[in-house]
Amino acid sequence: MKRFHRYILSMMCIAISGIYTSCISISPLSLQQSIDNIMKEYNAPNVPGASVLVLKNDSIVFKKAYGYADITTSTPVATTTNFRLASITKQFTATAIVLLAEQGKLSLDDKLTTFFPDFPSYGKEITVRHLLTHTSGLVDYESLIPDSQTVQVYDADCLKLMYSVDSLYFPAGTQYQYSNTGYALLALIVEKVSGKRFADFMKEHIFDVVGMKTTVAYEHGISTVVNRAYGHSRTDSGWIQTDQSVTSAVLGDGGIYSNVEEMALWISALWNNKLLPEKIQRQMWSEATLIDGTKIDYGFGWHLETYNGLRHPHHGGSTKGFRNHILVFPEQRLMVIVLTNRNEGEPIRLAHAIADVFLK
Repeated sequence: MKRFHRYILSMMCIAISGIYTSCISISPLSLQQSIDNIMKEYNAPNVPGASVLVLKNDSIVFKKAYGYADITTSTPVATTTNFRLASITKQFTATAIVLLAEQGKLSLDDKLTTFFPDFPSYGKEITVRHLLTHTSGLVDYESLIPDSQTVQVYDADCLKLMYSVDSLYFPAGTQYQYSNTGYALLALIVEKVSGKRFADFMKEHIFDVVGMKTTVAYEHGISTVVNRAYGHSRTDSGWIQTDQSVTSAVLGDGGIYSNVEEMALWISALWNNKLLPEKIQRQMWSEATLIDGTKIDYGFGWHLETYNGLRHPHHGGSTKGFRNHILVFPEQRLMVIVLTNRNEGEPIRLAHAIADVFLK
């Protein structure tokens, strides 16, 4: 009888201490111990925290929160705590653009000047596709902001900064260089083509469709981040809140807040083609090609890497007070996300270590 009970238990979906297992070989207790050990630097008193979730075959097989969302109020992190995603935002911006292309409202091969007719002549060959894949050659706007600046910049300011330079890093389509400018301009293109504010378009056409009820492209004074995690940095005297920088108001490259539970809904929607046809989703998760035929390790809003022999999309997000990473293994139907609200640490290392538990 005891053997029978152990068998039944191993085949059930078990919930214990924030862990949800779905017919996986590791026991719930061992799983918790393994991931707690990986996350031990966040699992301590009075420290900025982290939120972790693992999705397997559309089921949450692990979720747990660690540390504080706000040191000043001793508010603990929950798996529903919303973190600034930083550059993980780019996959949402890319999806918005592709949705508009699917609706016939733009082409990925439209020139930048289609949307900004007076853009400097050095950018006349840049296309939407170049912006999506970081092959535009546009100077990163962050390098043009004076160190002394304290006033936040917005997506429209990023466009204006492009008028202050007279050349590209390289001719469009000939090289890859990560540039936040492209995604700020993509957010402006979403607005021009849709006739809606970027934040409103994202809510109506992505967040609401997926069921991401608290995810938001945050605009100070306009929207609110509920269950918000605040960014922190370590000083000689301890942790302090360092939540905003001069670039934190730019939406297209890093302005979305979300939580691990709603990010699970997001990835499940991508797997199940709730937003985009399968062929288009595969394109977003495929290497872009330079003019000379060279493949690059970036798709539309996603880095692409080979890990333990598995080719898969992933992306990090790093901004003042936050470090995040998301890994997706489409063939294995596995997603790992680690969101943290501190100015240090390596979430990519943590996410890979957690993925290893499930890829054995």
